[in-house]
Amino acid sequence: MRTEDVLAAIATGLWRWDNASGTVTLDGEAARLLGLPAEPVVLPEAAARARFHPVDWNEINGIVNLAVAEGTLAEARLRIMDEDGRVLRTVRSRSKPVENRTADGRVDYELIGTIQEIAEPQPGTTAAHTPITGDWRRSREAFLLDAGRALAEARSTAEVLRVAASLSMPGFSPDGLAVFGMEGDQLSVIGHHGHAPGDEGPFSAMALDTDYPAAEVVRTGRAIYLPTPEDYKRRFPVTWPLARRFDRASWAFLPLIVAGRTLGAWMAAFKHPVTFSPDERSVLTTVARMLAQALQRAGVAESERELTTGLQRSMMPQLGPDIPGMTIAARYVPTGGGLQVGGDWYDVIPLPSGRFALVIGDVQGHDVRAAGLMGQLRIAVRAYASEGHRPDAVLSRASRFLAGLCSAPARDEDPGAGSGPDADADADFGSPRFATCLYVECDPRTGTLEIARAGHPDPVVRMADGTVLMRPTAGGLPLGIVPDTDYPTTRFALEPGETLMLCTDGLIETGGHDLDTGWARLRAILESDAHDRAAPGEGGGDADNHLERLADLLVQAVHGPSSHHTTGPLADRREDDIAVVLLCRESPSCGCGTPAEHPVRPARRTMLTVAQAEPARIAGARRQVRELLHDWADAEQVDSAVLMVSEMVTNVLVHTDGDALLVAEAAGERGVRRLRVEVADASDELPHKRHPGEMASSGRGVLLMEMLADAWGVDPRGEGKSIWFELYERAKPDGDEDREAPGPAD
Repeated sequence: MRTEDVLAAIATGLWRWDNASGTVTLDGEAARLLGLPAEPVVLPEAAARARFHPVDWNEINGIVNLAVAEGTLAEARLRIMDEDGRVLRTVRSRSKPVENRTADGRVDYELIGTIQEIAEPQPGTTAAHTPITGDWRRSREAFLLDAGRALAEARSTAEVLRVAASLSMPGFSPDGLAVFGMEGDQLSVIGHHGHAPGDEGPFSAMALDTDYPAAEVVRTGRAIYLPTPEDYKRRFPVTWPLARRFDRASWAFLPLIVAGRTLGAWMAAFKHPVTFSPDERSVLTTVARMLAQALQRAGVAESERELTTGLQRSMMPQLGPDIPGMTIAARYVPTGGGLQVGGDWYDVIPLPSGRFALVIGDVQGHDVRAAGLMGQLRIAVRAYASEGHRPDAVLSRASRFLAGLCSAPARDEDPGAGSGPDADADADFGSPRFATCLYVECDPRTGTLEIARAGHPDPVVRMADGTVLMRPTAGGLPLGIVPDTDYPTTRFALEPGETLMLCTDGLIETGGHDLDTGWARLRAILESDAHDRAAPGEGGGDADNHLERLADLLVQAVHGPSSHHTTGPLADRREDDIAVVLLCRESPSCGCGTPAEHPVRPARRTMLTVAQAEPARIAGARRQVRELLHDWADAEQVDSAVLMVSEMVTNVLVHTDGDALLVAEAAGERGVRRLRVEVADASDELPHKRHPGEMASSGRGVLLMEMLADAWGVDPRGEGKSIWFELYERAKPDGDEDREAPGPAD
């Protein structure tokens, strides 16, 4: 009996699908099953395609590609249609893809296989329907979309493994997963789920030539399906004892392939038997491909994070040994995008004089070059400071250093140079950059600060009672713009209990804020921390904890939980790097050291110099006084004080040739405080009362003092004089006991 007769007797036809020629060859039985006359025929591909249901046709390409990748048979369940679009019958196709390589090196495939009719279950029977089309197909597509989205959003290897473990495949879900990688010629376990800790021990560091399914998958790049324990034992008898103790019924081992390179293997184990039909294998293969891409992305992201974190950590200094009477805290957080490297830095430098220097700066840009320039500039500033130079000299030398470092080197004449992306990158790498910087030299014994500023935000002082002032300081251009630039020095004292804050503009202007709104946000945090401290004896007296908590609050206001070098899973509102340094001069009143038995409310004091060439700083003087009296009980007295300060400073600039030195101090308990303001100048000419006309624009200073001040006077001081006035707080806050206001002699 001929083979053709046997196949015809069991309603099985033969077909050959040649992809290169675009023809389909059918024997008589295959032609009959496709609704054609029962005789051998050769059809064009389009004619054969018209006989299949469109939905089933879309499945064929995927099934064939899967069979080619795995080296297995391509099996499909297909519905045959007539010319009117009605389903004639359902057939099952089993074929073998054969690779044919043409003379020009192109690869085509030829399918050789059989077609056999499937008897559909009748209504009312219990015959099972193979879940290949219809709802199962839609469920599979929805599952793959959800799985792809979840894996694409995973940002680390641990997250990828958690997503893979939570996938619920339609109709069959594994209860045990393992992801294997390669380390040299050995197999490694990247992660697993559904197993007890330590179960991965025998499979770690397993040689790739071991008779184990995952090792074979990594070696060959082909999937292995083991529907039953007998299949596992028969194919891998050596490692079967290792798998038997997990009590699984079926296993699938699939390669993790990206860009043609096998990265590892994925094992899916099932407690219930799975036959691994073509559709089930297709789902597993698709998930394996998405898993491989997700693992590669996560690996690249983790490598970049490790690189950038290590780079920034190596460039960020340690705060060094403790400074007697002083406490320091600092934070650095990189920008939220890209490689997360940038040009912000801070440093604490011991000086030969026994003092120490605080430096904070910001190199233009948020890229690798900015980080590199930052490292070089930080070293240069540290070297200049260690030589004993004054703050202005340190910044002048640093400006010359950066200007020379950023000057583009001359290029040799090359006809092929100067074009293309490499040339653009070289030009950008040699383009000039500038940097802002604030340099503070501090004497820990007296609290004296000498500050030089190069285009950087002014420092902020938080007083012992929580009042916050931005201290205006003289400054020059950012470093690197003009090599020979002078940087004036500003001197003031940090009183016991006060905290100095230095920061880069990333802390102020990040999160949609400008300079004004960002400063208002920081001011609220600095002032509220005074009420957030724990009571003495409850841990709040620890200066380190107090300052560290304040640093965390400042950074959290921008983007969430902070860290010294890493960022964690934060809400990225970071458009710029952030660096912040806090310096506290210890005092019992600020929670540092031993609390006083009867604490006295500390005095608030500010000092400001207004130069002849800087009349615009009169507005800063008015703002300083208003901020100093932010909780003064009588708002009219605050307006009077601001008016008198403006008049006194303006008179110095108009009627003398020198600068005006403003010193303001508010002392005493709330409700009965005394404000004393002094404006000193180098002129010996004393003020005198005038009688200005109705239209006169000046000459009312003394009259204002007599009308608004509780006391005022003029004190000669060597070369020059000091004009002063005092105001006594008249109103009392709620809850305070009645007290008499102090007189001028108090």
